[in-house]
Amino acid sequence: MKPPRREFLRLIAGMAALTAGSRIASAQAYPARPVRVVVPFAPGGPTDIFARLVVQKLSEQLGKQFYIENVGGASGSIGTAQVAKAPPDGHTILFNVSSFAINPVFFGKVPYDPFRDFEPIMLAATNDVVIVVHPSVPARTVAELFALIKSGSTKFAFSSGGTGAVTHLMGEQLKLSLGLDLVHVPYNGAGPAIAAVVAGHVPMSISSTPPATAHIADGRLRAIAVTGKTRSLSLPDVPTMAEAGYPDTQGDQWVGVLAPAGTPKDIIALLNRMIVGIVALPDIKARLGALGYEPIGNTPDECTAFFKAEMAKWSKVIRAAGIRAE
Repeated sequence: MKPPRREFLRLIAGMAALTAGSRIASAQAYPARPVRVVVPFAPGGPTDIFARLVVQKLSEQLGKQFYIENVGGASGSIGTAQVAKAPPDGHTILFNVSSFAINPVFFGKVPYDPFRDFEPIMLAATNDVVIVVHPSVPARTVAELFALIKSGSTKFAFSSGGTGAVTHLMGEQLKLSLGLDLVHVPYNGAGPAIAAVVAGHVPMSISSTPPATAHIADGRLRAIAVTGKTRSLSLPDVPTMAEAGYPDTQGDQWVGVLAPAGTPKDIIALLNRMIVGIVALPDIKARLGALGYEPIGNTPDECTAFFKAEMAKWSKVIRAAGIRAE
């Protein structure tokens, strides 16, 4: 026998209240134990430094330890896959970078699905990319550099932090959009890629800003342009590609924060709110700016849309350039 309509409505209302109450309780009880924060790269890199600044504040503000675990390998895919398989209770989160959206296309198959296996928390920040040359290169502007490359007077090469990295794909984008004859020389990380230009082994590099800024300041490298939408906080005198007359050549590295799919929405909302506040703190913002990071702090839905746009953008470059994982 069906319950009377009035009793049925009371039952539904009670179930809704119970569900809402359990969501509130989960947020109030979170975190119930230390939180594992996976950085899928080796210690000491820009992403690791960024995550440690944020994690320290999360520990202070939420009263439980948030600790970093570096799980490197396969351009970030190994650590990312570990988080995809972790319990969805908010006690494992991931700080990842542009390779999160690039790897599924670049490798063809990775042990995670970037959309099915994760709940985006936020896009935390972007990290500038800079085009630099050795001081012996007779070019001081983007136009002069591109004219020199097109002249064919010498075979021009550029270094990057590795095949499939955003810095590599930015070079491929330049080649495709401007018809430049550029040879890519991949290195195992941005540091070695920059060191090769400082030593004069390669005339040019497309690099994240942290390993390049000190060399730019002391004259061992010349900065030509940054590829972001706005000027870099760490290199305010260097023009953007748009300012140099190339508005369609744009790209950033970035840091996103994610949790395993199924993590309660209230915990996602709490972490989003906390991290947005942390990256906006004056002392944190200043330290991030010195590393070339521009805090963003968007919503989970905006973060999802951003990831999809990034995957579509770099997929076109990878396929048009015929890039394959080595």
